[in-house]
Amino acid sequence: MEYRRRVIDDVLDALLPGLAAVALEGAKGVGKTATASQRAATVLSLNDPRHKASVAANYDLVAELDPPVLIDEWQLEPQVWDRVRQAVDDDPLAGGRFLLAGSAGVAPGVRVHSGAGRIPSLTLRPMALSERGLQTPAVSLRALLAGGAPVKGTTKIAVRDYADEILRSGFPGIRDLVPAARDRQLDGYLARIVEKDMPDNGITVRRPAALRAWLRAYAAATASSADYTKILDAATAGEPDKPARATVDSYREHLRRLFILDPVEAWTPAFAPLKRLTYAPKHHLVDPALAARLVGVGVAGLLVGEGNMVSPVTGTWLGALFESLAVQSVRIYADALGARIGHLRTKNGDRKVDIIVEANDTSCVACEVKLSDTVGDDDVKHLHWLAGQLGDRLIDRVILHTGPHAYRRPDGVAVVPLALLGP
Repeated sequence: MEYRRRVIDDVLDALLPGLAAVALEGAKGVGKTATASQRAATVLSLNDPRHKASVAANYDLVAELDPPVLIDEWQLEPQVWDRVRQAVDDDPLAGGRFLLAGSAGVAPGVRVHSGAGRIPSLTLRPMALSERGLQTPAVSLRALLAGGAPVKGTTKIAVRDYADEILRSGFPGIRDLVPAARDRQLDGYLARIVEKDMPDNGITVRRPAALRAWLRAYAAATASSADYTKILDAATAGEPDKPARATVDSYREHLRRLFILDPVEAWTPAFAPLKRLTYAPKHHLVDPALAARLVGVGVAGLLVGEGNMVSPVTGTWLGALFESLAVQSVRIYADALGARIGHLRTKNGDRKVDIIVEANDTSCVACEVKLSDTVGDDDVKHLHWLAGQLGDRLIDRVILHTGPHAYRRPDGVAVVPLALLGP
């Protein structure tokens, strides 16, 4: 299969020549091996017993091979991390020597040096919309953060197309399968998390059915900030013997370590604190296709919406999963810029902003996500409120929607179809 270039490729091309080692992290199946292999002269796949045995017998091997050396699934032989760190210490100015790819940290009880200051980590996620070949982006997040970005362009991508993309997923090896095969693969992916990935990382799942039920309840809370107690209650409705809260918290932490849960943390401005803000994260899985499979919704359910209300906050399933698709893409673009994202919500719920992108200089772009092809004054009221709170720190205000045209409203708000947004 021909390699499709990713947003993170530009980041790697810029960083790797000046860094001795880079770690590429992310959930299984997001394309770490394919991306890292594009720039590797030597590949050591530690899920290959022959490679693993060779490395375990001689850790110096990694420093003797032709660079750049890709060490794939490095956590299967954790001591290799320390050997790479040592090689970096020995010659810190020699760039482009090592790429380490992994889907999780080492198992509990195994100690390795953190690599802080020596081996920076980059996260690869499922494909953003701009990486899927549907549409050439016309509006750049980088330009929006710089201020005064041109906002124009037209797309034929409509609601049905977004629904299809949600269900197809951003996993490179899954999205191009026929629907029946794709659904089986997604089901198998979810089963593997419970049956293999969690145990392989030292987590004993005594009640697999309870963990699957919790995952379904978490998926049902997509794009909301529902309390974890309510998620647990939803997962165990009618069951007198509920899992202990500490057990569920442990599951949640390890699902984050495996990059399966990818919540958006609450945002608070550092130099202009706002009052009455909630600190609860918004819930998202690493790919909205996983959420759709967990709750059992297909394209008809997404488009018609009958019986598929999520909550008064998120509306229909399509509204919740469209926001999750937008978050997935914006987060990838923000990561490439070295920016972070968060969401804002006041404690009484009267003010909210779905995505805030904050650059290192604390300048921000605020985005609202609307499952609509038209945008009215009521849709931009929270963006105007935030502009009044942050002043010049808020560089731009954006509505991400499902309509055909990108343009600026008379009040300055950028209206951008999600398919037209790129890095």
